[in-house]
Amino acid sequence: MPKRDPAITSKIMRAIKSKCTKPERELGAAMWRLGLRYRKHYPVKGKPDFVFIRTKIAVFCDGDFWHGNNWRLRGLSSIDEELLGYDSYWQHKIRRNIQRDTEVTACLEEDGWTVIRLWESQIKESPLGCAKLVKKEHDKRKSISR
Repeated sequence: MPKRDPAITSKIMRAIKSKCTKPERELGAAMWRLGLRYRKHYPVKGKPDFVFIRTKIAVFCDGDFWHGNNWRLRGLSSIDEELLGYDSYWQHKIRRNIQRDTEVTACLEEDGWTVIRLWESQIKESPLGCAKLVKKEHDKRKSISR
């Protein structure tokens, strides 16, 4: 496969948002409809997309490509198989994102947070279903903290 011009790749990558993505907006609207009130991009380790401060729940909307879920969507056997088609820069970038996600989750859990990580594809398939998962955990933690 011929190499793409780096200027074109750069232009494509600059257009990709990191905040207020469509899956985030859809999940946020679904949670709001269920009566959940959250903070967005609260300054806590890992910069969760949504935070419930009183119940200490951090919700992340992880992009399938950026956080290493593409292999499942494509029906491949592993992340290694997916990354075979990527150049070394992207292999390293995605592996580092996966590692950082694991570290952030562990750090938050050590500080008493419940971490919920939802894939972009899960949210697209059922924003309300994902919101209900968050609400279930929120209600559980709310009853414990009383």
